[in-house]
Amino acid sequence: MINPLNYYLESNREKGFAQMFRLISLGRPLLLASDIKNALHAFVEESEDPEFFKSPLGDMLRKTQEAIVEEPWLYFSVRPRIAKRSYMRLHIEIMEMEELSVTEFLRFKERLVTSDTFESEWGLQIDLEPFERGFPKMRENRSIGRGVEFLNRHLSARIFEDQGLGFKRLVDFLRLHKHRGIQLLLSEHIENMDQLSEALLSAEDYLAEYDDLAEWPEVASELQRFGFEPGWGRTIKQIRDTFTMLSDILEAPDYERIEQFLANIPMIFNIVILSPHGYFGQSNVLGLPDTGGQVVYILDQVRALEKEMRERIYSQGLDIVPQIVVVTRLIPDAGETTCNQRIEHIAGTEHVKILRVPFYNDEGEIMDHWISRFKIWPYLERFTLDAEREILAELGGRPDLIIGNYSDGNLVACLLSQRLNVTQCNIAHALEKTKYLFSALYWQDNEPNYHFCRQQYFRWPV
Repeated sequence: MINPLNYYLESNREKGFAQMFRLISLGRPLLLASDIKNALHAFVEESEDPEFFKSPLGDMLRKTQEAIVEEPWLYFSVRPRIAKRSYMRLHIEIMEMEELSVTEFLRFKERLVTSDTFESEWGLQIDLEPFERGFPKMRENRSIGRGVEFLNRHLSARIFEDQGLGFKRLVDFLRLHKHRGIQLLLSEHIENMDQLSEALLSAEDYLAEYDDLAEWPEVASELQRFGFEPGWGRTIKQIRDTFTMLSDILEAPDYERIEQFLANIPMIFNIVILSPHGYFGQSNVLGLPDTGGQVVYILDQVRALEKEMRERIYSQGLDIVPQIVVVTRLIPDAGETTCNQRIEHIAGTEHVKILRVPFYNDEGEIMDHWISRFKIWPYLERFTLDAEREILAELGGRPDLIIGNYSDGNLVACLLSQRLNVTQCNIAHALEKTKYLFSALYWQDNEPNYHFCRQQYFRWPV
């Protein structure tokens, strides 16, 4: 991008200077993408030169996410394509672009606000790259929004490249599944891929004699003799289809087949959903502080989720009742709401409930009143321990999945996930800090109200 830009600026200095002067004349050191696009459109309209949009400079400005102005320098953060950033700067007198590292760009940007801190070359830098080493990353724009497919492609490639280790992991995965001490899918008698392949051949031959509509109990004793436990399907057709998918994977791993197969495997029966802040209830809560749309969203989510889980577990041939628990804060002084009740059944569901756990202060006293979501952070670690005990008692054991909502709920979900060794899912909702203009630069001004420092104390599960 740099070479075409400099060639264009060398041949069109007047246009380049006019456009840069327009940005400088805005009189602000920090410019948003909207400021830059407005200035670009105004320049094109006044110059009556719509072709400028297609020029290297016009193209760069259209893709600029932010700019920093401190004469004679203009710094640009450019997004040439999805998930790619470039940084460059222009000297207004020389009219020549040069590339920058992200460190140089950030140092210049932050120096505008904290000039005494960033004069030294020994500023703190944290490189997160080692934490991502070896983890599959999307490289193509077309993969965005297709994360499950991307991971399944990666998984199928690994099985194919290293069949010995890949197939061992697959057998271990199938033997892992249990529910309340009852073994599912594979018994411990099947220890490796050769035994699994032989068992599949025997089972498929045996099932060929049965009608598609016959069900698991009619074939259970014989299939268990081969090493297969409940969970492959309710009807003979469903069992046979699942066995066929597994046979196809063992013969030639394919990401579409893996995705279909995993969708048929019983893995999730009990779910915990975390939403600690705000008034969380089914009536008289909308419009109260920190309620927003999350209450409606989660209530709709759990109704649809329970229905999907019931249907899926039934088709897998299991008579297990799924449970979903929404964990939130108990507020004794709850006004006309039910937020002071420990347990509340969710209308429109069979086995979904709200479980409320109180906040305690340093003296061990229950906090009676609502507390803003910006001020609840000191209570969350104690809340995690208390919620853990309540969850285990309510479910009679560990959940199979923990879902966190918002940064506070995700912190609690992360801590619970680590303590219980359970898979965690994050739902980000509002990315709190980004809602406030230039909050990364002026965080000290926002700290008294929003406590961003506490919000940064977020541990991702390993």
